[in-house]
Amino acid sequence: MIQIISDSTCDLSKELLEKFHIAVLPLHVHMGEEEYEDGVNITPDELYRWSDANKTTPKTAAASLETTMKLFKSYADEGKEIISFCVSEDMSTTGNVMRLAASELGLEEKVHVVNSANLSTGVGLLVLEAAQMAQEGKSASEIVERMEQLKPKVRASFVVDTLTYLHRGGRCSSVAALAGGVLKLHPRIAVENGKMDAGKKYRGKMQSVIMSYVKDMEDNLKNAVSKRAFITHSGCDDAIVDMVKEYLQNLAVFEEICVTRAGSVISSHCGPGTLGVLFIAN
Repeated sequence: MIQIISDSTCDLSKELLEKFHIAVLPLHVHMGEEEYEDGVNITPDELYRWSDANKTTPKTAAASLETTMKLFKSYADEGKEIISFCVSEDMSTTGNVMRLAASELGLEEKVHVVNSANLSTGVGLLVLEAAQMAQEGKSASEIVERMEQLKPKVRASFVVDTLTYLHRGGRCSSVAALAGGVLKLHPRIAVENGKMDAGKKYRGKMQSVIMSYVKDMEDNLKNAVSKRAFITHSGCDDAIVDMVKEYLQNLAVFEEICVTRAGSVISSHCGPGTLGVLFIAN
């Protein structure tokens, strides 16, 4: 038997995690002197309130070696092989912690660490594919090989409402953040080769920005793998999310359109009002 594990940046809903029997390794969020576990004892809205009050962003960190070892051992003791997904290794040391945990436990041959080269539900898309393959009885080697084939086909992008959080986190210069605020610019940020890259900049109110962003992807969306797409956001108005979902439904491409809320680690970097559409290209 195979157990699929993902770090908490996969941003999958509780319903999806339970449906596909996926275990989660929470990353850490440091807010001043306090430390929290992503998805366990801190919410994005609490994080935003703290961040705005303190004019800074929380620090995020990989899970501890001890916690990772404990999680791996619990499934290894059940006789399961483990496939463990991590956020892009260009963004976090989580993958290294997972490998070290496997080594410390003497489970190098039983634990397979997959560097997703992605973030948020860009990771989640791979995790769900792996979980379904595991349920179908595929071997660990078959699943890992398939994940390596799919990784370059994951399309993960989003538009941000404010550049303040990217600036506070050191991912955006003060000049760019100031200009973005004055000009009401909202950049499209895509994950490519495991790294975030800013692209087209939209201008205007967030509702029209998000719809322009989605419409710009229409040709790619029409050629996507039809199984599922994600709408993942960090606290957008329901009306905006519903508009995006209706637009995707009208394309008549996807069998399933999943709406998920980004967790605290992802939200700490992108800030409120961010929305992305994520899918796998054919």
